[in-house]
Amino acid sequence: MPLAMPMPALNETHDPALRSWVASANIASTDFPIQNLPFAVFRRQGEGARGGVAIGDAIVDLGALARAGILEGLAAQAAAAGAHDSLNALMALGAPAWSALRLALSRALRAGAAQQSALSDCLIAQREAVFELPARVGDYTDFYTSIHHATNIGRQFRPDNPLLPNYRWVPIGYHGRSSSLVISGEAFRRPVGQTMVPGAGVPVLGPCRRLDIELELGIFIGPGNPLGEPIPMTEAETHVFGLCLLNDWSARDIQSWEYQPLGPFLGKNFATTLSPWVVTLEALAPFRLPFARDEGEPQPLAYLDSVANRAHGAFDIELQVLLRTPTMRDTGAPAASICRTSYRHAYWTVAQMVAHHTVGGCNLRPGDLFGSGTLSGPALEQAAALIELTEGGKRPLVLPGGETRSWLEDGDSVVLRGWCERAGAARIGFGECEGTVLPARAC
Repeated sequence: MPLAMPMPALNETHDPALRSWVASANIASTDFPIQNLPFAVFRRQGEGARGGVAIGDAIVDLGALARAGILEGLAAQAAAAGAHDSLNALMALGAPAWSALRLALSRALRAGAAQQSALSDCLIAQREAVFELPARVGDYTDFYTSIHHATNIGRQFRPDNPLLPNYRWVPIGYHGRSSSLVISGEAFRRPVGQTMVPGAGVPVLGPCRRLDIELELGIFIGPGNPLGEPIPMTEAETHVFGLCLLNDWSARDIQSWEYQPLGPFLGKNFATTLSPWVVTLEALAPFRLPFARDEGEPQPLAYLDSVANRAHGAFDIELQVLLRTPTMRDTGAPAASICRTSYRHAYWTVAQMVAHHTVGGCNLRPGDLFGSGTLSGPALEQAAALIELTEGGKRPLVLPGGETRSWLEDGDSVVLRGWCERAGAARIGFGECEGTVLPARAC
């Protein structure tokens, strides 16, 4: 029988009535109210990188905060750990330290706080910041947690048997390439690889012609585990620092030729884009949902089950994909929304991914990254990849202004957005995750 864990506690930092002396944090549409306080790594031109915390349109510079001596105890220790050019040291400290820093910043940023004068010297404008990857990612594992995405993809290749039998029992994943992770705003070149044209007898080397997106969430690991010691479900979330947005760009034609028998390789390793801001699990506590399986679906094996996971293991995170073509950019037209879905539709939870990843003895380390897999929902408009939205390119999207897209073209930009909102809680957001496709290099 799975052991119980308490519901993630709502505390004073979640109070929707809180207001900040940073005026932009009180705007209803902001992603970064005082109830959020996500982490990133940034720099200004000519300066070194360090950690920061978002508040409205500003950043609390953790380097300046640590030097100012405003905080004490565990909160001060956490701020000092976050003042480096990556968040790995902060991630390694664990949830008590993250929570202490979050509480101290919440109190210091509230309207009327005594620390306003001292803390205001630690703020910089987000518009002045250049963002870096939040952590030095040693290992990156991409999962496959949407049964709707898995079924939609499977139906295109196996109409009579779209979902393989292991999917309902095991969180599927593969080892990704951490060296090609890039931060939001960076452009990347269209990948080159081998493809086999239908009906041909010999493959060719050339630029990808079926370039796709995958709307995902990134999950950053905090404290790790020793080699050979699995992380049980009852402890899994204590090893998770927070979530960000992730676009797992995919070269579908390269992928389809190379993936058997060992899975993704060049079709995935050319670029994966992350949003800069990492939202902590504590900030997401008001947006928890029960984990439940539809009637007729098998229940998880015991090592993937817990009372806590059933009670509140899922998250209601709204997600959106926007596409901006070169023509839209040139004419000043807004980006077109092509997908709107929610993380609530995922088949496997964050805790289950951690527990399964380590059940064989694999050791995780601070800063390791998981991808959730493409987070498609049950309806077509919730399909989170072009291969689903266009049925493998057979039904092109018609965009405002009359342009069409089956696959991404050179110059296209894709923007991912994510946010949580419900009655009785402050809206919190993830910022944006944007990438732009450049032409392939000559081959």
